[in-house]
Amino acid sequence: MANSEHTLKQYDIELESVRERVLQMGELVKWQVRLAIDSLSEGDPALIDRIIAEDHVVNALEVAIDESCTEIIARRQPTAVDLRMVIMVIKTITDLERIGDEAKKIAATARLITQKKNLSLPRFDKIKHVSKLTLDMLDKSLDAFSNMDISAVAEVVRQDELVDEKFRVILRNIVSFMMEDPRTISSALEILLVAKSIERIGDHAKNMAEYVVYMVKGRDVRHITADEIEREVGDNLQ
Repeated sequence: MANSEHTLKQYDIELESVRERVLQMGELVKWQVRLAIDSLSEGDPALIDRIIAEDHVVNALEVAIDESCTEIIARRQPTAVDLRMVIMVIKTITDLERIGDEAKKIAATARLITQKKNLSLPRFDKIKHVSKLTLDMLDKSLDAFSNMDISAVAEVVRQDELVDEKFRVILRNIVSFMMEDPRTISSALEILLVAKSIERIGDHAKNMAEYVVYMVKGRDVRHITADEIEREVGDNLQ
């Protein structure tokens, strides 16, 4: 009996360790995204280099957490809620790693923009506004993971729809900008790449929020509407 209790306690410790490392990875990725956006206007070469260099830390965390999950599956053979937890973790770290990649892309683009002189660039106000939305989505998704709270998931999905809409507006504005002044085509395309990276970050944050619903309810809510997700969440809260 004592051995059984010890084994169960050790199993809980392993699951909690994995969960804590996912949150550590999430905080690092949030830092990357926030500073990558700031680097667009600040143009600090040292900051840009640091953001890009930190990407290997995110990648290492993904590999280490994935290995831990594989070991848990092999040794503990989790079922039901525990199995859903491990699956959610594996999916979440994949999205976090890809968010880190997008932050690295934004920083690399910021470096190119900084190196250019005397060019008229599209304004950054719309980019900054949509980046705040995606960071808020990422915050909500990580909070949902941390607390196993699905109450904000529908809101994250709706925010993603808004981010997609704003990306389309930015795309139209940039095309108009290039047509008005062809000399800025190269720089405008760089801004477009930044906007696309931000839109992709929103997609990954939405995915992460949806995984929490799968964990809590055992229900895959990908590819359904925010209203349907809201009904799922409402049933859970009643």
